[in-house]
Amino acid sequence: ALLSNVTEKANVDLARMELVTTTWGEQFYEAMNVNGGDVDNATRFDYVMHFLSFVWKVLFAFIPPAAYYGGWLCFFVSIVWIGILTTFIGDLAKTFGCLLGIEETVVAIVFVATGTSLPETFASKKATLGEDTADSAIGNITGSNSVIVGLGLGLPWLIAAIYARTQGQEFTVAAGTLGFSLAIYIICASICLGLLVLRRMFICKAELGGPTILKYTTGGIMFFLWFFYILMSALESYKIIEGF
Repeated sequence: ALLSNVTEKANVDLARMELVTTTWGEQFYEAMNVNGGDVDNATRFDYVMHFLSFVWKVLFAFIPPAAYYGGWLCFFVSIVWIGILTTFIGDLAKTFGCLLGIEETVVAIVFVATGTSLPETFASKKATLGEDTADSAIGNITGSNSVIVGLGLGLPWLIAAIYARTQGQEFTVAAGTLGFSLAIYIICASICLGLLVLRRMFICKAELGGPTILKYTTGGIMFFLWFFYILMSALESYKIIEGF
């Protein structure tokens, strides 16, 4: 136990030392080169992704390295960049939906939600591969969505409500099709959580992984729940089915 603790502490210290050596120059070098500069081990997919994401990689290289000021400068600048990128994606998706005549609700749950959730998906995948348990992956998804709902909606609405009150007005946001969409989401989320509990307690004693057939079946069920939620919400938005 003592040897394990010493080894763990040494690894943490080495990781911190490695983090301190990161500079802006290294960030730009990694951003401008395929596979972070490791060209010898780069695959065709790495070259394709480097070409598609080159502009974004260079832009995000302007974020201060985590070694500066204990990482706080990187944290706050990253939040600003996330806000700018989210605004850009939202406006782009809204324009795209307007050009194609797609309802705003459908644009929001298909394009905006998918675009803003992909980083969480990749982060959870990386956490899954790097950890022995599924806690980090599932915690990342649930935690990030909690921040989106609680902070991403709550803070702007609070500021808008305070401003409206100072102007002698009331700040109201029409629910629209939110009630029906939320009900479908709760049903799908409950099935999803029930499936995870079922896997943990009765099937394979784990939320993720397992035998090939089982993990692909679980993934298929999750994908179907996502597709079902989008389909029902879209049908209600276009008045094909009646909501409430």
